[in-house]
Parts: sequence; C-alpha cells; structure tokens
Amino acid sequence: MPILNYLRTNKAEFKIEILAGLTVALALVPEAVAFAFVAGVQPLVGLYAAFLICLITSIFGGRPGMISGATGALAVVMVSLVSAHGVEYLFSAVVLMGLLQVLMGLLKLGKFIRLVPEPVILGFVNGLAIVIFLAQLTQFKTLDTNGVVVWLSGIPLLMMAGFIALTMIIIFGLPKLTKAIPSSLAAILIVSGIVIGFNIDTKTVGDLASIKGGFPIFSIPNVPFNFETLKIIFPYSLILACVGLIESLLTLTLVDELTETRGQSNRECIAQGAANIVTGFFGGMGGCAMIGQSIINVTSGARGRLSGLSASIFLLVFILFASNLIEMIPVAALVGVMFVVCIGTFEWTSIQFIQHIPKSDAFVIVLVTGMTVAFDLAVAVIAGVIASSLVFSWESAKRIRVRKSTTDEGHKLYEVWGPLFFASTTAFQEKFTPHEDPREIIVDFLDSRIADHSGLEAVQKLTDRYLKIGKTVRLRHLSPDCRRLLKNAGSMVEVNIIEDPHYSVAVEVNP
Repeated sequence: MPILNYLRTNKAEFKIEILAGLTVALALVPEAVAFAFVAGVQPLVGLYAAFLICLITSIFGGRPGMISGATGALAVVMVSLVSAHGVEYLFSAVVLMGLLQVLMGLLKLGKFIRLVPEPVILGFVNGLAIVIFLAQLTQFKTLDTNGVVVWLSGIPLLMMAGFIALTMIIIFGLPKLTKAIPSSLAAILIVSGIVIGFNIDTKTVGDLASIKGGFPIFSIPNVPFNFETLKIIFPYSLILACVGLIESLLTLTLVDELTETRGQSNRECIAQGAANIVTGFFGGMGGCAMIGQSIINVTSGARGRLSGLSASIFLLVFILFASNLIEMIPVAALVGVMFVVCIGTFEWTSIQFIQHIPKSDAFVIVLVTGMTVAFDLAVAVIAGVIASSLVFSWESAKRIRVRKSTTDEGHKLYEVWGPLFFASTTAFQEKFTPHEDPREIIVDFLDSRIADHSGLEAVQKLTDRYLKIGKTVRLRHLSPDCRRLLKNAGSMVEVNIIEDPHYSVAVEVNP
C-alpha cells in the first residue's frame, strides 16, 4: 500500500508538472516574440533562446520550478549592439556573457544576493509587476490602413477587453470548482475555443509574427576573432551578465518565498551561464529568469524540474510542428494570464504597511519601484542597495556612545559603545576633551569595535591630539579583529594597548 500511494502521488505530481509546463510554454511564445522585436532581431531568435535557456536551467539550475528565457531586461541592452554591429555580434556577446556568469558562479558571487535588503526586493517585485503590466499594453495597438500604429478602439477594443476579462474570471474562479487542471491553461483553452469555434475576428498570436521554424542549428558567430571584437562586445556582455544574474537571483529569492524552500544561488549562476553559452552558439538572443512565467509555473502547482523541462519541449514542438495552432490563440487570453500574474506579483501589503515602517525603508521601496519602471532592473537594485547602505551607515553612526568616569588611580576612563567606522568617526572625536583631561586616559572598547581603516585613523588622530599637549592614550579591551587591524596598520598608528589577561572576547563564528 505505501508503494501504491507513492506511485499515485508521483502520478499526480507528474500531471501537475506537465500541465504547468504547457501553460508556461503558451505564455512564453508572445513574450519571446515581443522581446525579440525589442532587441531588433527575428522572432525565432527569441524563441530559440527561450527553448534552450529554459531547457538547460531547468535541468542544471539551482532553483527547481523557476523558468528562464528571453527577457525584456536584457533585450533593452541588446538593441544598441544589434543596431550598430548586427546580430552576429549579439551572438558572440551572449557567449561571452555566459562565460562571465559561469565565472561569477565559480567564484561564488551568487551568495551576495543575501546582501539585498527586503525593501529593495519589495521594490523590485512591485516595479517588475508594473513593467509586466505596461508591456501588455502594446497588445492594445494595431496597424491602420496606412501602416501607422494606433490604439485599438470600438468593437476590436471591446472584444479584446472582454476576452481578457473572461480569461481572468476563469483563472480566479476555476480553482474553486476543481484543481484538476491549471486554471491558466484552462482559461487559454476555453477562450481559444470560443474564438476559433465562433470564428471571431480578434488579434491572435499569428498577428504578432510567424513562429514556424526548424531545430536550432549550431553555428560559431561570424565575427572577427580579434581584440577589436572583444572591445566591442565586452561592455555589453558584462552588463548583460550582471543584469541577467541580478534578475535571476532575485527571482530565485521570490520563488524560495513562494515555495518555502531554498535554491542554490551559485549553482544557478553557473547554469544560467552555461545556458547562455549554448544559446549564443545556436542562434539565440540569451536570457535569464522570468518572474512572470516562474509565478505562473509555481502557482500552477509545479515544484520540480519537470515543469521547466516540459515547457521547453512544448515550446520546441510549437516551433517545429504546431505553429499553425499556436498562432490561432487569441492574444487576449495570454494578456489576461499576464494581468493575473501582475496582480499576484505586486506586493499589495506593502501599500498597507508602508506607513508603519521606517521612512527610510518606505523611501527605498518607492525608489526601487520607480527606477525599475523608468530605467531597468540592474540600475534600480544597485540604487536601492546603495540607498539602504547609506541609511544603515547613518543609523549605525548615531549609535556611537561614550561614558566618562575616573579610575582609582586618577586616570580618565572613556567607555565606548557602538561601531567605530567611517560614518561614526566625527561623533567619536567629539566625545573627548583633551584639554580638560588628566595626563593619562584610558579608552575602553569592551562594547565597541574598530571596523575599518577610518576607525584606525580616528584612533590615531585622537592620540595625536593628546600627544601634542603631553598626555597619553591607552586602549583596553580590543577585540582580536581590532588588534589585527592595528597590527596590519603597523607604524601608521601608534597607540598603547593595555593587556588584560582576565579578559576574553566572544568571537562570532560563521555558520
């Protein structure tokens, strides 16, 4: 019986993973085509990237359930390279991008994603939800009889809006009746059936571009292999590598929270890099993790690697054999799915608690959200981390405290609390009164720590102030790392350290 139950469970999970993969594959098609247009390349270049990157990262990546493919964050960086030098230079840049990402993974730089504060992640999630929403608005445009792009109006607009609304109603309502099939997939199939069955004239995937093609073919990028080519592609590759990993690792963090599991960031870096190397040699535009499709996958119940693997295989099948059927799917159904993704992605609770959190955190959330929409993800995250770091430094600097007293020997005792680093040195200096103190003072660092070279300089300047008027400064209760800093500084810092054999320091051990 336990074996039979295990098999039934696996069969149920298998069904969920396969259907989730099909849903993701359907959602990948218009996104890949749209991002290919943004980058200035042919639709198949985006579709091949979606297939290969999704396939490789699903098998070897560090976050089961996460979906990767061609993305808008990378497409906006690629367009200038393509317009200036052509698509072959893009392929070579994607290969170099992958090599850089593999190197970052081997150097274990993925762990630094832990340094991204929660307000930055909230801002990133909210900003990306808005970006996904705004990207869907392009589907409300069409060409008039003169070939000019105009907004839909009249009956076509009502039809589009109506089918989007129907799609969203099905997605929200179906789970209350049954969970046998992912509601997103059911919505796409139902709306497509209505449009095709009643021969309703509305915008379809085929109106965007033809997705018919063959199997991707291996090809070495047709560029000169010299230093001039490297000078051209390296800046783009470096930016693409950083943007791709930032988006991938932040998406990994989000999927971790949704599934209450933990992915492997460094392994994901290596897998993303390997996927981009392969993609560059097979005519793809490169890519990274996709938050929208990842959320569709996870909310459909998928938790393993099979969903991503099946999504990539379904996408290849669409390209090779089923392009005519896929091109009949109404765009409104896919837009409706992405609108639901936007609603699920946006952290609505952040609006409620933004009044109850520190103003600095609220500012960072709004800053990152706005910059994600106005610029791009990498700029927004970097700006958010810098802003959070500055706020933390300022708040930490205000924690420096000094208590003054006199010892039995008549020495002046200064007991210091709080970290002594670049932001707190001014406040530290202001606590001392050399002209009012006796000939010898003791500075006790039992509850403090010299954190950087600025802290050492502050100690040096303090001793200089006392030496100039013939007085002596002695340091007591320095932690081992502070002593190492002083030892490394050598003759740069001249202080007297009071040895205390009865004093021991608790050293923090990294897990």
